[in-house]
Amino acid sequence: MKQNYNTIMEEIINNLNNKPKLLLHACCGVCSSAVLEKLYPYFEITILFYNPNIYPENEYQKRLDTQKEIINKMNLDVKILKTNYESEEFTKIAKGLEKEKEGGERCTKCYLLRLEKTAELAHLNAYDYFCTTLSVSPYKNAEKLNKIGKILEEKYNIKYLYSDFKKKEGYKRSTQLAKQYNLYRQDYCGCQYSLKEAKENALQKLV
Repeated sequence: MKQNYNTIMEEIINNLNNKPKLLLHACCGVCSSAVLEKLYPYFEITILFYNPNIYPENEYQKRLDTQKEIINKMNLDVKILKTNYESEEFTKIAKGLEKEKEGGERCTKCYLLRLEKTAELAHLNAYDYFCTTLSVSPYKNAEKLNKIGKILEEKYNIKYLYSDFKKKEGYKRSTQLAKQYNLYRQDYCGCQYSLKEAKENALQKLV
């Protein structure tokens, strides 16, 4: 039976006695907007911008700049923990999976790559919880993300904030905030393979 991860998250929040420290992996400013709005009242949040999958590097910089922009425009006391652009790390895990469709095994490995870095840094820096904004997207598999989170929770002895941010119109809210704050919105997931797939799909619509 499928879990309702949004309900699990609400139960966690309702049982908090203070404002715990949360390391929140974010893929972009647009996706993080609605998530920050939801979580900010309950957690002391640091954003981790670790996305070695994003291609090319100037696209990575655009998304990082948009992440900073939304924090400033929403007037949030949220820090950003930025890592280096480590595209070679994504290349390693994508090897042999270059022809996979978006949502397949390559994407699952990409989830793991980014979530494991988040869990590791959360453990090393004494955060109370770790989480990711990825589930706000209707194209991301919340079941897989939360199962990975559970494995890493046990591996690194750091609590995972179970969640499905697309629930209760979370994705719709992120698009509303993007328009409200005039944010840059990308038209592909991030990696070179999703960019190629997006271009091919756009061409097919023209035929």
